[in-house]
Amino acid sequence: MDAHLVVDRPPFRLDVTLTAAPGDVVALLGPNGAGKSTALRTLAGLTPLTDGHLRLDGTALDRTPPESRPVGVVFQDYLLFPHLSALDNVAFGPRCQGASKAEARAQAAAWLDRMGLADHAAARPRRLSGGQAQRVALARALATHPRLLLLDEPLAALDARTRLEVRAQLRRHLAEFEAVAVLVTHDPLDAMVLADRLVVIEHGRVVQEGTPADIARHPRTDYIAQLVGLNLYRGQAAGHTVRLDAGPDITTTEDLSGPVFVAFPPSAVTLFRDRPTGASARNLWRCEVAGLETHGDQIRADLTGELPLAADLTTVAAADLELHPGAAVWATVKATQTHAYPA
Repeated sequence: MDAHLVVDRPPFRLDVTLTAAPGDVVALLGPNGAGKSTALRTLAGLTPLTDGHLRLDGTALDRTPPESRPVGVVFQDYLLFPHLSALDNVAFGPRCQGASKAEARAQAAAWLDRMGLADHAAARPRRLSGGQAQRVALARALATHPRLLLLDEPLAALDARTRLEVRAQLRRHLAEFEAVAVLVTHDPLDAMVLADRLVVIEHGRVVQEGTPADIARHPRTDYIAQLVGLNLYRGQAAGHTVRLDAGPDITTTEDLSGPVFVAFPPSAVTLFRDRPTGASARNLWRCEVAGLETHGDQIRADLTGELPLAADLTTVAAADLELHPGAAVWATVKATQTHAYPA
């Protein structure tokens, strides 16, 4: 796939370039209103391009109507036909492609079997669980043998327990898919588990792309840093010291020069109610607790002051420090727990 998607809808403008080879799974990530769904609808042919191009297997699809594109779509709410059985929902695509009723049903039965749903072939959508409906929708999309598979928030409609199981199943099916798959998701875990490559979109433009591991380690915007759970700052490096664009200096182990990002996890932050005496930490800032919230089995403190940051600590530590909104604290981070990289 080779796509340059330009959609003008003043004041919003989407201008995104996407490339992928057969077998690639690409996840589009971004905040609400970033343009992810617009990009997906454009790939499907449901939203026309203002400019740019879309080529799939070397064939231009810019002016090809949606129904004639070799594209399968799994919508967020699945959009199964309520009056048709699971079997006939899946058979719908092959029938539209010219297969006889018997041929289409045979293909559909094979797909349902692959999805572990052979026993539910006669069930109508209202009789299916969320996970089963998701797999029927995926089977329906795959039954047309698409060269591009589009998944719009494929796990959003599932409860947490079902989501865990279906995510693992979806990963297996995507690994077996030989064409290009593009999924839109708000959930970083879905993206990290399902995709080979992440493309992060903000304000209609790509701000970062790479492997999940690379993006998790080298976030380049506040949105991505929050997504992967890191404190992120930008500044100018001179050796092991980074002078932040807005804030104090940070000492790092990397020896760099010029514009850089500095990142560290909230778990790297140690808090004190009084200024620590004899502390060797060069990274020491006076802060104030702006808020506290439960974060997994820990407490996350949102801090303002010399350096706005997030800090994670145990419930016991938070109680010992008598933390509460408005409390003054000292925050330290060891240089060895920071990570600096070129901006």
